[in-house]
Amino acid sequence: MTYDNNNGGAYGKYFIQELQEPESLKTPEFREMYRSFANRILWIDGNVVPGAFQMNTAWYIAAPESGPFLMEHAHDHDELIGFYGSNPDDPYDLGGVIELSINGEAHRLTRSTMVFVPGGTKHNPLRILEVRRPIFHFSVVTNPEYDGGAYKSGNRV
Repeated sequence: MTYDNNNGGAYGKYFIQELQEPESLKTPEFREMYRSFANRILWIDGNVVPGAFQMNTAWYIAAPESGPFLMEHAHDHDELIGFYGSNPDDPYDLGGVIELSINGEAHRLTRSTMVFVPGGTKHNPLRILEVRRPIFHFSVVTNPEYDGGAYKSGNRV
């Protein structure tokens, strides 16, 4: 049997095709700030699909007008962070400049990059310095819910 998209079957609930943001990201202030430079695509965690770990995906389309939007924080769980350029002729060209810090050590990225952040390691601020073409971003935290302080009130410069 074949099902269209995620309609039906025993496993249809595992196919996420609509954005289901966590409650903490649904404030009008956060949404307005985020939409000024990014389009969130999908979010999954244990609240969206019981048993799932947390993953976020978005397109960065502009550099925010003021400072970093994610501040330094740590998780108890490992995290994988990715930034991919959208140039099909040169997939390693990021199409912009991202600055990401780990334990205060800043790294400027101009190439498609994946970053492994071990649990307990401080990371960010994250700065989107330049966007010449859309940058695909993802983050995966091996926990059923996002447990960092990057999005909490007052953590934006």
